[in-house]
Amino acid sequence: MSDNSDNSDAVSTDSTEAQTPGAGQPLLRVAGVKKYFPITQGIIFQREVGRVHAVDGVDFEVRQGETLGVVGETGCGKSTLGRVICRLLDATEGTIEFDGRDITHLKGGELRRFRRDVQMIFQDPYSSLNPRKRIGAIIGDPFEIHGIADGKQRKLRVQELMEVVGLNPEHYNRYPAEFSGGQRQRIGVARALALRPKLIICDEPVSALDVSIQAQVINLLEDLQNEFNLTYVFIAHDLSVVRHVSDRVAVMYLGKIVELADAKRLYTEPKHPYTGALLSAVPVADPDLSEQRERVILLGDVPSPIDPPSGCRFHPRCPKAQQKCVDEIPPLEPKITGDLAACHFPIEPGENLADAKPGIRQEQAVPTAGA
Repeated sequence: MSDNSDNSDAVSTDSTEAQTPGAGQPLLRVAGVKKYFPITQGIIFQREVGRVHAVDGVDFEVRQGETLGVVGETGCGKSTLGRVICRLLDATEGTIEFDGRDITHLKGGELRRFRRDVQMIFQDPYSSLNPRKRIGAIIGDPFEIHGIADGKQRKLRVQELMEVVGLNPEHYNRYPAEFSGGQRQRIGVARALALRPKLIICDEPVSALDVSIQAQVINLLEDLQNEFNLTYVFIAHDLSVVRHVSDRVAVMYLGKIVELADAKRLYTEPKHPYTGALLSAVPVADPDLSEQRERVILLGDVPSPIDPPSGCRFHPRCPKAQQKCVDEIPPLEPKITGDLAACHFPIEPGENLADAKPGIRQEQAVPTAGA
């Protein structure tokens, strides 16, 4: 009984301290972050012949208790950005500040202490859990690594976490294969929550789950955020999910943030043509409304991140592209509503993006076989 009371006191103290990070400063600040992966040739004497620009100059801030959604097509750099923030990958350039402290180049014990405050929920609940370890050991590993609890106290804390995320504490000694996909993701949530972090990076935590299970996990994350004053960076490609959970949304395209806006305004008044095209593709449950909405069809494919286009990276597919978009990189700057967008010719209020006429020749759609 005393263990429970001590634990609850610790939780409430951590939550109170977390409410005032850096005297009003953002909890997380990312400035000019780049992550390039080298491409090499040769077996013995390898030489670099190119680089994959996975993340290429990203800037944003996240405040305590906020949920920042990060969306974009597959391959745009969302997951890489999350791993760079967690320091699972080292940034090629730029700085990452957490709670007012530069953590870009932390090593050894300092990096281990930093990871007590920042945890990650991985995308695949099947491959992110060690199939040879019991659930009690998987959730209890953070306590062992950081020397927080052992023996009976560790087991008690693990069972408390299992109960918090909706798992039966009696299943402490089961293996991951004995759980469903939704239950495995709850195990991942419990592991991320073990050290009471201030920030959790959610890397597409529901994309591998059925729709009904998705709702359960999302509701769980919201309840935990309210209970423990958590801050989320929620990475996803499902715009419907992001709209439900986010306070602000960052839209990524080919390694860059092209729009950063309040969630409600982004869905009603998108400024970047890429955002408008993404929103036009979101399924609508009402068939009548679906028929009334204009779908924006983007021509061509996403360019290679090895050799990205000049100027605005979206210009080869943009329905509003002008010559300026080819020559100049648009800065991520405030538009009419105060939200940020990296676009020389943003969408105007009431403008139908499907009727936009570009000022430069667009790539032609590749005909399919038999067309």
